[in-house]
Amino acid sequence: MIPLTDKLVFSLAQLNPILGDLSGNADKARAAHRVATEQGADCLVLSELFISGYPPEDLVLKPAFQEACRAQVEGLAVLTQGDAPAILIGAPWVEHGKLYNAVCLLDDGVVKAVRFKVDLPNYGVFDEKRVFEAGPLPGPINIRGVAVGVPICEDIWDSEVCECLMETGAEFLLVPNGSPFNLDKWEIRQQVALQRVVETQLPLIYLNQVGGQDELVFDGASFALNGDCSLAMQLPGFVEDQRPLTVRRLNDKWQLSGDIEPVMDRDAGAWSACVLGLRDYVNKNRFPGVVLGLSGGIDSAICAAMAVDALGAERVHCVMLPYRYTSDESLKDAADCATALGVRYDIVDIAEPVDGFANALSGLFDGTEQGVTEENLQSRSRGVILMAISNKFGNMVVTTGNKSEMSVGYATLYGDMNGGFNPIKDLYKMHVYHLSAWRNSHVPAGSMGPRGEVIPANIIAKAPTAELRENQTDQDSLPEYPVLDDILECLVEKEMGVEDIVARGHDKALVHRIEHLLYIAEYKRRQSAPGVKLSAKNFGRDRRYPITNGFRDRD
Repeated sequence: MIPLTDKLVFSLAQLNPILGDLSGNADKARAAHRVATEQGADCLVLSELFISGYPPEDLVLKPAFQEACRAQVEGLAVLTQGDAPAILIGAPWVEHGKLYNAVCLLDDGVVKAVRFKVDLPNYGVFDEKRVFEAGPLPGPINIRGVAVGVPICEDIWDSEVCECLMETGAEFLLVPNGSPFNLDKWEIRQQVALQRVVETQLPLIYLNQVGGQDELVFDGASFALNGDCSLAMQLPGFVEDQRPLTVRRLNDKWQLSGDIEPVMDRDAGAWSACVLGLRDYVNKNRFPGVVLGLSGGIDSAICAAMAVDALGAERVHCVMLPYRYTSDESLKDAADCATALGVRYDIVDIAEPVDGFANALSGLFDGTEQGVTEENLQSRSRGVILMAISNKFGNMVVTTGNKSEMSVGYATLYGDMNGGFNPIKDLYKMHVYHLSAWRNSHVPAGSMGPRGEVIPANIIAKAPTAELRENQTDQDSLPEYPVLDDILECLVEKEMGVEDIVARGHDKALVHRIEHLLYIAEYKRRQSAPGVKLSAKNFGRDRRYPITNGFRDRD
């Protein structure tokens, strides 16, 4: 018989683990345990697979990694001796020769209970069925005399696990998560959690990790709901935080109470995700800073602003790489942007390398017309110079192509696609314009950049151009961006057929052309740098199309 307890205090720690840094993650847990002790907590709660970092991908299949994770968890159990808070922590766990996504309760100096994730997601960015075994339907865990249901992340996205926990005596639900951000995720998560509360009549505590892991960004934004669906706690997004949540039994029902912080709006969330993704990619991979080409255009300007917000101006190096087609307007805009951001700014003329390549190839190219090949020599010369600066000084090259360009192949392999990471890879062009204007009047929480206009108004207002020939604009070869972006969103995110897209008012021939460009650019995207996932279907693990592909949606 579980003894009756009328009050528990949980210390909810939405922290930023580093994947594979097991000792570092364990040290984070120790520090959080000290905070939980100061808060008078009964139990510290950490996120899904906290000790390993999430998602561990195929690294988790390595036996030495599995053993090291277990050793770290068992080492943490010592902290829970005597009156110290218990710890609920996520970890890969091998039981009877099978590998599970597990959560472990550490109390009284030992691993007191282990539960396994049942519903392994296997869609979009998730491949958990590839690496983990599904656990059996769980019963609740006894945490300091209270029967607590602990479904793990995806286990609440279907009713079966929570229903089983309710039927086996769980008094409330405590959900450790590794839930990545996208622009609609906050509302979707809350709706799923509300459904489980309504079905089970149990309060629900949702703890999410925070931080960037390659293309994924985890936004934190942990929350708790009472059994009547009222909001009991809301933690901020995109920052580490640790707060106490009090759970009291009143008239045989549990009442939750904690701090309620405001949730970011959509624009602040999008910007913060790009900034956090870039910051963690640079810092977790130990780059001293970043370098990028600042062209005077909108894409490089927004990437420079995001880099300064992420890392501070002293760690951002911007380089203007002009050629004969670079306008005085672009030179001024790039210089104004660099000044507004306070970054180091250099000019490296690319005339000599471009002309050198042209001269070297002149014998082969005699009798041919100048065109895209010669334009690409400019882009590739810029790419070589930026990579040389990176090699010499150690800063990572930030590549700056938006999703509209990456969709239709409006980018040069080994040129402007050079780089280690792309913060705007999942932003369509019109969203780039919108967020640039937004940033000029907002300073997001945690930003290391300045207030005021950081992207000159003229950059936002002028017609986009790659400046690879006289008087060039993007619309010489592409439709207007509002049209292009709508067609692309229909093709990529919504997987709509051509006829359905035409029914929205688009020209059929244009839709066929954009679909064709989308398909034939797949080989470029396979060679592109990773970038922050913002949409429901980013280029990468979300959307895995074949390169060799003869399908076209025709009548």
